[in-house]
Amino acid sequence: MKTPVQSKQQQFILNGNLKKVMWKLSLPAILAMVLYGLNAFMDTIYIGQLLNETALAGVALAYPLTSIMLGLGSWVGTGAGNHISVLLGKDDTKNLQRVIPNATIFTLMVSVLFAVPAYLFAEPLIKMMGGTGEVLEYGVSYFKITVLATPLWIYALQLNMIVRSEGKMWTAAFIMAFGLIANLVLTPVAILYCDMGVDGAAWSTNFGMLIYCGMGYLYYQKGKGSFPSNINALTFHKSTFQSILKLGFPGFILSLMGLIQAIVVFNAVVAYGTEDDLSFFAAANRILLFMMTPLFGFMRALQPVSGVNFGAGQLQRVEKAFWLFCKSGFWIVLPFWLIFMIFPRMIIQLVLPNRIMTIAEILNFRIYMAIIPFLPFVFMSLTHLPAIEEPKYASIIGLARQIVFYVPVMLFFPRWFGVSGVYIASTLIDVVITIWLGIIVLKSFKNMKAKKI
Repeated sequence: MKTPVQSKQQQFILNGNLKKVMWKLSLPAILAMVLYGLNAFMDTIYIGQLLNETALAGVALAYPLTSIMLGLGSWVGTGAGNHISVLLGKDDTKNLQRVIPNATIFTLMVSVLFAVPAYLFAEPLIKMMGGTGEVLEYGVSYFKITVLATPLWIYALQLNMIVRSEGKMWTAAFIMAFGLIANLVLTPVAILYCDMGVDGAAWSTNFGMLIYCGMGYLYYQKGKGSFPSNINALTFHKSTFQSILKLGFPGFILSLMGLIQAIVVFNAVVAYGTEDDLSFFAAANRILLFMMTPLFGFMRALQPVSGVNFGAGQLQRVEKAFWLFCKSGFWIVLPFWLIFMIFPRMIIQLVLPNRIMTIAEILNFRIYMAIIPFLPFVFMSLTHLPAIEEPKYASIIGLARQIVFYVPVMLFFPRWFGVSGVYIASTLIDVVITIWLGIIVLKSFKNMKAKKI
C-alpha cells in the first residue's frame, strides 16, 4: 500500500520492471549530463577556436581547481541524496524534513572555507598546476572569476542532486538545462561581441549557474518536492548533518583526488613536454571527460534505484539493478569509443583545428581512450557503494588511486617514456583500479546477502 511519503515514482522504483525503471530514470539524466558535458566541451571549442591554444592551456590548468566547487557540491548533494533515497525507502518522514536545512548549512560553510583562500591565492594555485607566462595569466583570470560564484555552484548542484534522489530525473534535467543553455549561448557572445576573452567564458558560466541555482530553489519553494521540506530553514540536526557528511564524502574525495591527479599530470606534461604537448593533453582530457558524461547520467539514475531499494530491504533488486546499469552503460559508450579509436585525427581537430598531429600523439590519444570500455563498471561501483551505506570503500579507492598510484607512477613513467608515459600510466592505473573495485563490489553483494539471512 502506498504510504504518504512514497510517491508513485518511489513505488515505481521499488516495484516496476527494472529495465523500464533504468531507462525512465537514465534517459533524462543522460541527456542532462550530455548537455553538461557538451557545455564544457563547447567552452573548450570556443576558447580553442575563438581565442588561441595558449588561452586553452590556461583554462585547462584552472579547470581542475574550479572542479573543487563541483566536488563540494557533490559532497553535499550526494550525501543528502543518498540519505534521502534510503529514508524514502524506509518512509521516514521526520528525518526527511531535516535533510535540506542541514544540506544548506553545509553548503554555506564549505563555500566560505573554499572561496576566500582560493581567490586570495589564485596565482600560486595556477603556478602549482604548472602555469607560467601567458598561460598563467589566462588561468588566474578565469579561476578568480569562477571562484566569485562558489556558493551558486555548490548550492545549484546540491539541490539538483536532491531532486534526482527523489527519482525525478526529468525535473532535474529540466532545471539543469536552463543554466547550461544560458552558458552555451552567452559564451561566444561574451568572447566575440563583448570582446571579453577568457573572462567572458568565466562570467557566462557563472551566470548560467545563477539560473541553475534559482530554478532549483523555486522547485522546493513552491512545494513540488515528494517529501516535506522547508527550503528556507537553517535548523541544525547533528545526526542528519553527519549522515550527509559521511555519505557524500566519497564524491568529494574523488574530486579532490582528481585535482591531485591533475597537478601531477600537468606538471609531468610541462616538465617533459612543451606548451603544444600541454594543449594537446588538455584537448584529449576534455574529450575523455565528454565521453564520460552519459555514464554520469547512469550514475545519477542508479543512485535512487540502489538507495530506495536498499532502504526498503530489497537487496536482490539492488544487485540486479547494478549489473543492468553496467551492461547498458557499456553498450552506450562502445560505438563512440570505436569512433575515437578509428578516427583520432578527426576527433582531436574538433578542438584543435589547425593542429598537425604526430604519430606519437595519435598513439597517446588511443592509449588514453583505451580505458573507456571499463568506465561503466567503475562509475556504477562508485555510485553503488555509498548508496548501500558503504561509503568508506569508495573513499579508500579515491585516496589510493591518486596517492598510492598516480603520484609515484607519474614520477617515473614520464622519465622513462617522456610525455607518452603520462598517457600509458593513466590507463594502466585505471585498469588496476577496475580490478580492485570488482573485488570490493562482489564482496558487498555477499555482505548484503549475509545481512538478509
